[in-house]
Amino acid sequence: MTLGWLAIVRLGLVQMALGAVVVLTTSTLNRLMVVEYALPAVIPGLLVALHYGIQITRPNWGFLSDTGGRRSFWIVVGMAALALGALGATVGVILVEQSFAVAMTLSALAYALIGVGVGASGTSLLALLATATAPERRAAAATITWLMMIAGIALTAATAGAFLDPYSPARLLQIVGIVCVGAVALTVLAIWGIERRTGPEPVPTPDRRQPFIEGLSEIWAEAPARNFTIFVFLSMTAYFMQELILEPYAGLVFGFTPGQSTMLSGAQNGGVFLGMLTVGIAASGFRLGSLRTWVAAGCLGSSASLVAIALAGRFGAADALLPATVALGVFNGMFAVAAIGSMMALAGTGRRAREGTRMGLWGAAQAVAAGFGGLVGAASVDVVRLVSPSDASAFGSVFLAEALLFASAAVLALRVIAPGRAGASAMIPGE
Repeated sequence: MTLGWLAIVRLGLVQMALGAVVVLTTSTLNRLMVVEYALPAVIPGLLVALHYGIQITRPNWGFLSDTGGRRSFWIVVGMAALALGALGATVGVILVEQSFAVAMTLSALAYALIGVGVGASGTSLLALLATATAPERRAAAATITWLMMIAGIALTAATAGAFLDPYSPARLLQIVGIVCVGAVALTVLAIWGIERRTGPEPVPTPDRRQPFIEGLSEIWAEAPARNFTIFVFLSMTAYFMQELILEPYAGLVFGFTPGQSTMLSGAQNGGVFLGMLTVGIAASGFRLGSLRTWVAAGCLGSSASLVAIALAGRFGAADALLPATVALGVFNGMFAVAAIGSMMALAGTGRRAREGTRMGLWGAAQAVAAGFGGLVGAASVDVVRLVSPSDASAFGSVFLAEALLFASAAVLALRVIAPGRAGASAMIPGE
């Protein structure tokens, strides 16, 4: 039995909960460390890179869910670990003024736990979607669940931003606590009984005894899976370079308050939602354009938007920051949902019963790229600020470098993704 539309929406609620918790740790806490507590941007960059680096274990989580037949269990356990890590990271930020060493130790442990939680929960969720969704529904399922995740990110960022002003540590802890408890409760309710009703086909006995490294090597030997992994790494490096510096940029260059910069992040993710919705309707509903076209257009549009964000700071055009940020979100969403559609379909090709391992491999590539991109972006800002005449030019130069990466990702997409119709998700083999 395959997933119905209601079950797909329920799984989307888990994605929404994941996004709601993660956005607080990567955006709000990051901005507080850099602006309110005057820490170098590389510190939150290292912490976020740690949580992404831990997610290199995603293939292992996927392999475990492939062979264990308990995806729901790992989804719930992962969400609980994520929530606990987010609470620990919040306490770590609050303790910065009392003891920097204690704060950083707690923060490192918390962000490592966040990585474990996202890896276990997110990979198992994607594997469940890939195995239990009918092939003709996979692209639509990916769009629905990712739209819900972006909705969770945008709503949480906007709501938290509204309640965070005027800032106080107690208020911050209360907001994060409410979001985390709500995320765990929503996950349990959303996932309850779904896997049992779908009755996933058990993995053949020989595969159950197969070592993880051997299983991963088989997937890497598949040319489409390997080529797509390389594309994911490059495009996601570009995607995440601005994640840790956009809110500090708004605060340092334009004088935004914590609430205003958090709401800016919410507006960006609202743009991502709009971009994903646009592609979902145009590609799935009206069959307009191929996945390759949407991915390339999204990357090129993201590049142009980053140039606009850099120029806004260069010329002091505060009014241009919001529309440029929303445009960045829209084009990010366009590229992301087309890539996700390819990922969902490609996960079901090749060797049987390895959907979780493939999803884990691409998730690991995304996570490593996210950590690498975020850290490079934050560290580059710190270095360039030492020699730059202004914060605007320092941040602007990093945004321009990210724009070049997005343009390169567009070129790679044209080589890796086949020019099939939207929804077909064909991959060029053997390149």
